[in-house]
Amino acid sequence: MIEIDINKTLFGSIGEMELTVDLKIKEGEFIALAGQSGSGKTTLLRIIAGLERAHGSLKVGDELWMDEKHTLPPQKRKIGFVFQDYALFPNMTVLQNLLFVQKDHALAEHLLEMTGLTELKARLPSTLSGGQKQRVSLCRAMMNRPKLLLMDEPLSALDPEMRTKLQQEILTLHKDFGTTTIMVSHDPSEIYRLANRVVVLDHGKIIQDDTPKRALLKTSGSQKFSFEGELLDIIQMDIIRVAIVSIGQQLVEVVISPQEASSLKIGDKVTLGTKAFAPLLRQV
Repeated sequence: MIEIDINKTLFGSIGEMELTVDLKIKEGEFIALAGQSGSGKTTLLRIIAGLERAHGSLKVGDELWMDEKHTLPPQKRKIGFVFQDYALFPNMTVLQNLLFVQKDHALAEHLLEMTGLTELKARLPSTLSGGQKQRVSLCRAMMNRPKLLLMDEPLSALDPEMRTKLQQEILTLHKDFGTTTIMVSHDPSEIYRLANRVVVLDHGKIIQDDTPKRALLKTSGSQKFSFEGELLDIIQMDIIRVAIVSIGQQLVEVVISPQEASSLKIGDKVTLGTKAFAPLLRQV
């Protein structure tokens, strides 16, 4: 069990903000931290890792990692941290990056085999693709068999196909090592595939703590589905108007009425939903 009860004053784009988190996480859970940028997600990860100070307490199992009088140094916390920018040592080979954490050749070879990196173990990071670097970063994070794996948007810089592949590898490592995992992500599909619980932060406060389906499913009434996107253009085509909406990696065309067109402007955030095959577009 991880027991987090912390408070920290943050200074962001909206001014002063209090990060206040009271959270209990069971051993072996996969938690996704979601919410708008600047809501305190990354700061919370850094506090758990011991990279930032805060008021309050942090207890992991029977170990007290932090209270008002005592803070366990980061190197003594049995954690793995996967950064968005990989943070690999450029002058070390793939294998050397792993062995720097722990001189356990058997574990290093096992992790490299699990993630398809065995043939690349003698290569330097500069010769690897983004996806390969991220796999090395994941393996390195698992080298000390962490009780807790922390990931800060680890796959955000990768293309969709590579993201899906690495999501499966993350899930495999999480299950095989029995690790408790906390991941910051803005990708609903990634959260749904990986996490069994979503904690949503807003301006430093937890506003939702639920299953991925309940936290992410945004439908109302008789809508079958609903997606959030950005209105890029409204085009007049003969007697109809067509809205061009960006949703994730795709552009979608939606026929709208003159009344709807007059109430919308380019750049609006909109939701696109369907009800019995009739798309509905409204301003949010």
